[in-house]
Amino acid sequence: MDVMGDKATLLETGRFEQSADFAQSADLVQPSDRDETGEAAEEARQRLAAEAGDVEAMSVLGAMLLRRGDLDGAEPQLRAATAAGDRAAANNLGVLLHQRGYADEAAGWWRIAAVAGSAAAAHALGRHFREKGDEPAAEYWLRQSAEQGHALGAYALADLLEHRGDARAGQWMRAAAERGHREAAYRLARALDREVPAEGEAESDNGVSQDAEQWYRQAAARGHRRAALHLGAILERRGELKEAGRWYLTSAKDGEARAACALGFLLRDAGDVESAAVWWLRAAQDGDGNAANALGALHAERGETQTAERWYRAAMDAGDVNGAYNLGLLCAEQARTAQAEQWYRRAAYAGHREAANALAILLLQGGDTAGAEPWFSKAAEAGSVDAAFNLGILFAGRDEDVVALRWYERAAAAGHTEAALQVGIARLRDGDEAAAERHLRCAAGGGSAEAAYRLATVLDARRPPAPAHELGEPVHSSKSECEEWYERAATQGHRRAQVRVGMLAAARGDVVEAARWYREAAEAGSRNGAFNLGLLLAREGSEPEAAVWWTRAADAGHGRAALRLALVYARRGELAEGQRWADRAVTLGPGEVSERAARLRDALRQELSA
Repeated sequence: MDVMGDKATLLETGRFEQSADFAQSADLVQPSDRDETGEAAEEARQRLAAEAGDVEAMSVLGAMLLRRGDLDGAEPQLRAATAAGDRAAANNLGVLLHQRGYADEAAGWWRIAAVAGSAAAAHALGRHFREKGDEPAAEYWLRQSAEQGHALGAYALADLLEHRGDARAGQWMRAAAERGHREAAYRLARALDREVPAEGEAESDNGVSQDAEQWYRQAAARGHRRAALHLGAILERRGELKEAGRWYLTSAKDGEARAACALGFLLRDAGDVESAAVWWLRAAQDGDGNAANALGALHAERGETQTAERWYRAAMDAGDVNGAYNLGLLCAEQARTAQAEQWYRRAAYAGHREAANALAILLLQGGDTAGAEPWFSKAAEAGSVDAAFNLGILFAGRDEDVVALRWYERAAAAGHTEAALQVGIARLRDGDEAAAERHLRCAAGGGSAEAAYRLATVLDARRPPAPAHELGEPVHSSKSECEEWYERAATQGHRRAQVRVGMLAAARGDVVEAARWYREAAEAGSRNGAFNLGLLLAREGSEPEAAVWWTRAADAGHGRAALRLALVYARRGELAEGQRWADRAVTLGPGEVSERAARLRDALRQELSA
């Protein structure tokens, strides 16, 4: 035979891994799906043909035996076919010798097959040279393979060029992916995922380029478990939870612990905690620290603290620093302060910013301010918003207002509601009403009742005076923005806001609404609410009930309520009780009330002594 044939090419579509055996790139014959009887019959047929001197049959039979692991039976067949010029047999003979440990002899046969045009042999030879450290020779043969359209050759060439930092790596990685190489498709997707999309480039809803998503999908469809994991994460961020769950399940069944963990969280969010626990257990047993933490949290919620601690320790042993942090939280909840500090320190030294913040709080609670400050600083510099806010509190407590404000502003810029409130208050104090309003709006929008109240007071001060109404007069005007903010604070239980909402309702003539808010404030302990409710009731002719609320207000230190009570008892003829409340009003003030109460007290005293 003058030209080496190409009759029996095999394993040319096998998956290439950097550490995989060379047999994966050989030209072994892959028969179509047959049962064992059919395969045995085919082998017998090829053996008869080989014994009759058919070179192609020798090559195919050798490949069949090699695939089965019968190296002794395969070698004579492959050597005979190779001697007759069959290039597939030369390639497979190289595979066989490589499996026996004769790498250099294997390379010799691969070279013969590669020179004769075998892309698979060129790929195997390129990998052989790369393992020996001869990168120029490796690149030459891998390029020969890749340029013939061999997917494994293209991938191996891309891997070599990427290792060198050669920009041409991407071109060959894409070529391998387009030829069906799943690892190449995955790595191409990862590279595209890390790139900043160019102007005008199409993106999916969550910022991942459509090109990257397409390659993740192709790799996942070919059974790449990490691609399935990433595809699931993309779909989950987009809100396509059903499809995300399917890909997580596919990846998890293939042994990807992170996918099992992610599937657990998806099931938990859907309300199926028991199924979530099954997948978390599977992932945790495979060494996933995040899943171990999730199991720990699940058992902690159920009050099973010993089991929770065991899983948190498992997470820590898996290298997840959250395990130490969660152990600290668990110990702190059980008042095991010394152990909590130990675990917080362990996590904090490992760079866990929230553990550093928690450690600082623990030290501060123990009176160690000097020890707390550096941990707050470390956590804040690492990005902990709570730590930045806590530093603001710490410096404010030392009257270092400028430094405190700087930390409050940093936390507020990251969305911390209470920090935004503190910045708003500071700006009000400085007279910068525009900046104050901006921060108060942020804090109020974040749910701070105090911020909503203070924002309302800022807007209230700008509001033109409303026309007076008689109580009970029909109300037609709409509520102003400031009243809406007062109401938001009031519904959150802010007593001063409740009183102010009542006053605005009274000013509109809405006596029922005013009474409701005054009563709510009064019952929550507001002396102004109790006083105003008393005024409302008195105007409505319910003086005995009004006296009850004035008594509550006066007992809480409200001077005007005490004066009102003195007048009530004086009118009833209970002069001694009137004098007692007048004395109380003199003491409580303010000045105008004290003067009026003193005159009333003197008059009652004269009446009693007459």
